[in-house]
Amino acid sequence: MMKNKERTIVVGLSRLGSTIAAKLSEQGADVVVIDKESDSFRKLPETYSGYEVVGDVMDTDVLEKAGIETAKTIIVTTDEDNINIMIGEISAYIYGVENIFVRLNDNDKSVLLEATRIHAIYPFLLSLDEFERIMKGESAAS
Repeated sequence: MMKNKERTIVVGLSRLGSTIAAKLSEQGADVVVIDKESDSFRKLPETYSGYEVVGDVMDTDVLEKAGIETAKTIIVTTDEDNINIMIGEISAYIYGVENIFVRLNDNDKSVLLEATRIHAIYPFLLSLDEFERIMKGESAAS
């Protein structure tokens, strides 16, 4: 696989992961998606132009096949908080990925990311923020 320092890896094709990957691809980014279930790739739109890697993200060979050694950003969106945190830490401390975002469902696990450069994404809070914006009559672009 071609090496590109601007590469973004999206792990886990949940609704959040597939939406992020599609949006980045639409914007012309070099995107690689990883999921352990080949059926999950059906969630990507036909316009998705990035790479797809099927495999267990806990296997560093899978991460390396996706180009993590030269990735600038990784976004980990599996449904498992502990896996997301572990992949975030592997990305930071073994591969030196610059921008790391992990999906968390449990707000209490944020303490595990303190004093790291790993950023948490809380889908529930994002939805709540959007709802509050709508209730105030603001558009999403504001």
